[in-house]
Amino acid sequence: MQRKIIYFINPISGTKNKGLVIEKIKERTKQQNIPFEILHTNAAGNYFYLKEKIDTEEITDIVICGGDGTINKIVNALLDVDVKVGIIPMGSGNGLALAAKIPRQIDKALDVIFTGKASYIDSFFINDSFSCMLCGLGFDAQVAHDFASQQSRGLSTYVKQTINNFLIAQPYLFEITNVGNSFTTEAYFISIANSNQFGNNFTIAPKASLSDGLLDVVVVKKMSKFRLLLSILKHISRGEISEYNDKTFHDKDVLYFQTDKLIIRNLDRAPLHIDGDPATTAGKFSFEIIPDAFKLIQPA
Repeated sequence: MQRKIIYFINPISGTKNKGLVIEKIKERTKQQNIPFEILHTNAAGNYFYLKEKIDTEEITDIVICGGDGTINKIVNALLDVDVKVGIIPMGSGNGLALAAKIPRQIDKALDVIFTGKASYIDSFFINDSFSCMLCGLGFDAQVAHDFASQQSRGLSTYVKQTINNFLIAQPYLFEITNVGNSFTTEAYFISIANSNQFGNNFTIAPKASLSDGLLDVVVVKKMSKFRLLLSILKHISRGEISEYNDKTFHDKDVLYFQTDKLIIRNLDRAPLHIDGDPATTAGKFSFEIIPDAFKLIQPA
């Protein structure tokens, strides 16, 4: 079947020159003799019109030129559509692209689009909301909320917001229920991940796989700020899964476990982010994996 591609460009994501990106896409795709169309993302994040367009125009590939937040909104509209999804990383963190080993360089990312292999990857639901790779409650979510309000984007802005929030961060109270086991803990943040990436090659869930049918849950508990830094560095380097038992599980500074579903009661109303974008928080969240959610074009 002849390939036919729609490229979506997010005009405000990341820091790359969008004009140069568009020219490169046109040049390389014409060389491949693949019919294509370039569209801009929309501020409302509504892409459900794509289903009819894909069917009517026999679109085979949707290529998203943006970051994790843009991927989230477009893929959410394509969960039951037989189409391949590609990524040209143009966001601030690019967590999903990096987890799938998709290069940041435009030419190399296009090489993956043209020669890569489409394989199913998982996603998950947070209550009624969709996540393609990562969500978080607490400190990292507050960073996401503050970052979204900044005029300039990019890594340097994100680092600045992270440092500012780290200096004033306070733990939140959570009740976590997993496979019938419930416990209450104070934590600076909780990450629920289908990817081993926070973004920018910062690994928060070292054992995570995009296609293992499991969520990786990381709970960073209350401790001194100095101990917090050391504990996170230790967690990143070792990434040991915390086996659940009453004797040792709760003694750890960082709890790390895997599951296909989870309930978290957000007792202090900690802020929420979904795929790096600020989201509305709630008093209770249910998380559930979506196995084989969509086909992602990855390096062959």
